[in-house]
Amino acid sequence: MKKFAAVALLTLGAVLVGCSKQEPAAPAAAPAPAPAAVTKIVVGLDDNFPPMGFRDEKNELVGFDIDMAKEAAKRLGVEVEFKPIDWSAKEAELSGKRVDALWNGLTITEERKQNILFTAPYMENHQIIVVPAGSAIKAKADLAGKVVGAQEGSSAVDAIKKEEAVFKSFKELKTFGDNVTALMDLTTGRLEAVVVDEVVGRYYVAKKPDQYAVLDDNFGTEEYGVGVRKDDTELHGKLDKALADMKQDGSAAKIAEQWFGKNIIK
Repeated sequence: MKKFAAVALLTLGAVLVGCSKQEPAAPAAAPAPAPAAVTKIVVGLDDNFPPMGFRDEKNELVGFDIDMAKEAAKRLGVEVEFKPIDWSAKEAELSGKRVDALWNGLTITEERKQNILFTAPYMENHQIIVVPAGSAIKAKADLAGKVVGAQEGSSAVDAIKKEEAVFKSFKELKTFGDNVTALMDLTTGRLEAVVVDEVVGRYYVAKKPDQYAVLDDNFGTEEYGVGVRKDDTELHGKLDKALADMKQDGSAAKIAEQWFGKNIIK
């Protein structure tokens, strides 16, 4: 009887030990993979916007902003790809992630800030009024009853409409896919004035000073910045630093002098 009791106790002890055994802890979840390092930035631009970005006689993309973006990308250690886009659809191209940045004489406005994260401004610009040489138009007031042109989707259109009384005095505001076409229509007489970014307007006026004149009046001062997606704070921070460093060490001034003959960096 005692032997049976001893065996029973040993058996019960084995069962209890088995029941008290803890299950092995589940393996820890593997850490989420780190996001892939950015190796390329796709820059969206209007490829008919000299001297900021345009095609030369070899059909290669060149310009002030092209050189600025190349220098910034070199400092970031990444490749830069330039992608011509419909400039009037630039915000859709950016938000749709077809481009990573808008860098082509992009004016900083409160409206655009709703959808675009801008770097600090790197350049100041004006919306100038270009007329044919010898035109009777000498001031904004003389635009009353005239056909005026501007690039569709550009800040020139916004600047014109901001001055409501002047805008309503026009006979017509015609918009074009690019500034070159607008200036061609000015030359042929289909337009009587063109409102355009100063950097573009003066570039063309300098080429044909006998054909064009620039009024003293303008449609306001604005600032250029690089635009990225609102949530792309990492790229924004890197571009901001690169631009600041380029100003500090004189690289940006050197690029400006090559394209404009003077340092126009803000």
